[in-house]
Amino acid sequence: MDYRIYASLAVFLLVGSAAHAQDAAAGEKSFNKCRACHQVGETAKNSVGPELNGLFGRKSGSVAGYNYSEANKNSNITWDDAVFTDYIKDPKGRVPGTKMAFAGIKNEQEIKDLAAFLKQFGVDGKKK
Repeated sequence: MDYRIYASLAVFLLVGSAAHAQDAAAGEKSFNKCRACHQVGETAKNSVGPELNGLFGRKSGSVAGYNYSEANKNSNITWDDAVFTDYIKDPKGRVPGTKMAFAGIKNEQEIKDLAAFLKQFGVDGKKK
């Protein structure tokens, strides 16, 4: 048996897996598309859109002090990876009537990276 084949396969699988990993640094760059309306971090405030600290695990329409659309408040969404991925691809398609005027992000890797970036921030805006 030629173990070089197995070694090559192992390297291929590791490199392939790394290409699909979440990259928070790349997600931070992607967040530039969101900055016009959203803030994140210790000094984040509601703006055109709600601040996004502690997004994952949070119920949609629940950030204090932000005036959500009825569609968003009544969407019955709790943010997780699957919901975020579906929503960010087409916000108005996922929640008709939302105030979010964003065309969406279609690239799966970019969505994963953006999620990794956002997941760094707890409810208090501090990095976990």
